[in-house]
Amino acid sequence: MRRAETASKLLLLGSLYLAQGLPDGFFRQALPVMLRAQGVSLEHIGLASLLALPWGLKFLWAPVVDAIGSPRFGRRRSWIVPLQLTAVAVFLLLSQAEPQRGLTPLLVGVLLITALAATQDIATDGLAVALLRPEERGLGNGVQVAGYRLGMIVSGGVLIIFHEQIGWANTFYALAAAGALSLVPVLCTREPAAPPQAPASLRVFRELLRQPGMTSWLLVIATYKFGEAFGVAMLRPMLIDRGLELADLGWITGTAGFIASLVGALLGGALVSAFGRHRMLLVCGVVQALAVVSYASLALGPLDLGRVYLVCSFEHFSSGLATVPLFTMMMDATRPHAAGTDYTAQACVVVLATIVASTPSGYSAHALGYPGHFALAAGLCLLGMVPALTHRARVRRGATQIASL
Repeated sequence: MRRAETASKLLLLGSLYLAQGLPDGFFRQALPVMLRAQGVSLEHIGLASLLALPWGLKFLWAPVVDAIGSPRFGRRRSWIVPLQLTAVAVFLLLSQAEPQRGLTPLLVGVLLITALAATQDIATDGLAVALLRPEERGLGNGVQVAGYRLGMIVSGGVLIIFHEQIGWANTFYALAAAGALSLVPVLCTREPAAPPQAPASLRVFRELLRQPGMTSWLLVIATYKFGEAFGVAMLRPMLIDRGLELADLGWITGTAGFIASLVGALLGGALVSAFGRHRMLLVCGVVQALAVVSYASLALGPLDLGRVYLVCSFEHFSSGLATVPLFTMMMDATRPHAAGTDYTAQACVVVLATIVASTPSGYSAHALGYPGHFALAAGLCLLGMVPALTHRARVRRGATQIASL
């Protein structure tokens, strides 16, 4: 009985996070290629990256999402269902916003989709914390990351491969259909009764930060993926400079890589459940560093396509693997009455840290060369584990209960 209940929860979370991965994969992978194919300038494509800002700023409205909702329909479902339906409607409208007719409607639509997905993520994270028992969170986060990556594969890999055959409008019809289908499990699931609601104010963040050990934990989540983001930001430029064709790049990073990360996430969920959070956080950190430094081998000697597939798949696998223990512990660090807000605040720290890490990566690659850059990035991966070791020591001394499971 309990096994069937767990499977039902995992199906629900997998479908919801797949829905959120659809716009992110489209935005990160497919949109730049589609715009370039329509003759949009590189300058405009680069500026389009600002459309991701809602993901870094969503903590500002997270208390409202956590505090307001219908107890009868479900506090989180009150946000998830209308937001997803609105996203489906916007995808349908975007089917008529071809770039040659003007960029403004397309960019406004993408910004709206991004804001909808970021807001839905707050409610979905809160629902995940409410649904999953502590012993289920490892597998739950594995499915969460895998579902999100699967959504990115569909929108950032599969659709871009078939985009020229099916056309602009059908691409968005497919995204709308996938988004609508992902709602079926949440409509069939009864949301558990929510604890007393947190106040809809920024006071929630002050209370979060005042908890003993929260500062050291935020340092963990800010540094753990920093080195990886710093290194991987220069992967695509390096492969292009080495003569890789755009079609091969799309298959390697947009499809094969994301499949590898999906496998890594599922395996990570199983390993976290079997061996524990702290242990897997440290083991996966080392694997992550090895994967990043392996990119240096692609910058040396003749470029062999088989080796590119192998190295890129290994790095994506390690990224999915390492994300699961981190996200599981972020879930452990939430308070029941403000789960969505607390998790969102931590997720925003991760997002903003990766933005900060990516910004100077080009200067590093120019000064050190690609091999030196990836070696430095691997060193930063290892250095980023020091706060995790420090926080673990504080947990063992009983100085904090934050992420102590």
